[in-house]
Amino acid sequence: MSENSTEAKISSRESVPAWKEIVLRYQKPCVLKASWQLLNTLVPYAALWYLMYRAMFVSWWLAVPLAVLAGGFVVRMFIIHHDCGHSSFFKSRQANDFWGFVTGVLTFTPYHHWRWEHAIHHSSSGDLDRRGTGDVWTLTVQEYLESSRWKRFSYRLARNPVILFVIAPVVLFAIKHRIPSTKASLRERLSVHWTNLALLVIGGSLSYAFGLKNYLILQLIVVAVAGTVGVWLFYVQHQFEGVYWERAEEWDYALAALQGSSFYKLPRVLQWFSGNIGFHHIHHLSPRIPNYQLEDCHKSEPIFQKVKPVTLLGSLKSFTFRLWDEQKRVLVGYGHLRQFRAQSNRPDR
Repeated sequence: MSENSTEAKISSRESVPAWKEIVLRYQKPCVLKASWQLLNTLVPYAALWYLMYRAMFVSWWLAVPLAVLAGGFVVRMFIIHHDCGHSSFFKSRQANDFWGFVTGVLTFTPYHHWRWEHAIHHSSSGDLDRRGTGDVWTLTVQEYLESSRWKRFSYRLARNPVILFVIAPVVLFAIKHRIPSTKASLRERLSVHWTNLALLVIGGSLSYAFGLKNYLILQLIVVAVAGTVGVWLFYVQHQFEGVYWERAEEWDYALAALQGSSFYKLPRVLQWFSGNIGFHHIHHLSPRIPNYQLEDCHKSEPIFQKVKPVTLLGSLKSFTFRLWDEQKRVLVGYGHLRQFRAQSNRPDR
């Protein structure tokens, strides 16, 4: 483990009373802040679709940049949807569920189904023995070496940047979210069907106004931009230098939050569009803190500021991470396999 991550390590026994008391002060939804966030996100998004409609008759060179910008607002909208799923955006459960469904439709995400899967992610993030739901497929070096050739090929394909950040996001939001999991309850399955129906109505209406081909092109651009940015944010939040992974018997909630989730320090404009989700270490420590309180919570106590920030430039290093080395407790690239084989005298299959 690196010196920086060692310095950032916080003993759970020492910090639990402190962080629990601190985050409790910020777990207070504010109806004014929440309403303003809805207003400054949904209204510009609707306006951008109107401007795209007008621009389309002038030039696609005007319509496409507007669609890209609309994708940015979808990212911000998804954070609202995300907070509603944690029942943190509004005090009222009914308000959270209503706006969670609305923003879920606009982000192509079934609210209750996604909330169910995301809860599993929060309860298992950083636990090597509970990987597989709501996370990025990550193998250990040992697991990769013991895998069949087909599984290795599939893994390399899934972790290829073009697949992971360009193709997979579109497949996830446009196709995968349209099909309920066989493990989902009736409510979760129904949320998928209701979302699909709402999308059909909205898509049909906009197709009538724009023309089917024009609507599909613009909607694809919006979904692609939002999906790529969203998947990248999620990736960097849990695949970065110094990240925390442990086996179940050693796994610790506070350490998994403060070391297994990054503090992604973004420029102000990107922080705004991403709804402060860069303060992901705080979010995983307490999902009940609304996004508009995360920065204040981070600044409130030195205990949170011990977490080393990941900068926009520094985050590019995450492109090179492919596998988890349990022996060295670091994320590594495929080039590390040769060294690992030499050390363990394990022949390649």
